[in-house]
Amino acid sequence: MTAVAWIEALSAMLAAGLLAGFAGGLFGIGGGFVVVPALFAVLPLLGASQAELAHVAIGTSAATIIATSLRSVHAHARRGAVDFDILKSWAPWIVAGVGAGVLLAAHVPGPGLAIIFGTGVLIMAIHFLFPILSGRQVSDEMPGGMVRMGIAGGLGTFSSLLGIGGGTIAIIVMTLCGKSIHRAIATASGVGVIIALPSAIGFAIIGFHAPDLPWGSLGYVNVPAALVITSTSLISAPWGVAAAHAMSPALLKRAFGVYLVAIGVLMIRNGLAG
Repeated sequence: MTAVAWIEALSAMLAAGLLAGFAGGLFGIGGGFVVVPALFAVLPLLGASQAELAHVAIGTSAATIIATSLRSVHAHARRGAVDFDILKSWAPWIVAGVGAGVLLAAHVPGPGLAIIFGTGVLIMAIHFLFPILSGRQVSDEMPGGMVRMGIAGGLGTFSSLLGIGGGTIAIIVMTLCGKSIHRAIATASGVGVIIALPSAIGFAIIGFHAPDLPWGSLGYVNVPAALVITSTSLISAPWGVAAAHAMSPALLKRAFGVYLVAIGVLMIRNGLAG
């Protein structure tokens, strides 16, 4: 790997961290929608094979979300906006769903995982571009019992397969159940931590004996890439939190939705190309 290639890879990861941290603080997401596509471009420079590329990108993204979400939830908690009761009651079912998602990812080939990511991104783009559920409320309290189990478990499975923090879905559920958008975004940052930690551990385990992994990988988690991306996401996460509490993010959401459409189409095309 040439010096120029190292500089390009390092610059891309630093930039991805800045964008992921800001997006995480602003929208209550873990930043995986930014990190995973960046890693698809960077990891081949570090020696990742095409067969293992999707798994390493998603596993590494999960590792970066741990720190980004912790930074975001801490900043939101200082403003008293995090509902820790929701996090405690949803955590067991989210973790169970993450476990199911990681086991499923272990049996999905890399191109298939890229297609799953792209499809999930397009679904999320619909929410950002056409927020038809915005401002609506169907209940005065969060769901419990089997409904909570199903939603939280599904959230964990879906998010672990995509390498994201699950904040978008969590925010939709909370706002439909009467939580303010600012409180929902703040609490969703905590959901990101609950998803990302077991997801990163799971991807490290299932990829432990995988061949042709890039330098510095622990299973499907590339430690150097995770550290570089995290270094800048920790800086920018509070910027996103401040923006979330100071402005209406409607225009930014639509711009982010356009970005998601482009990324979703690109990832699906890459997956179909094998």
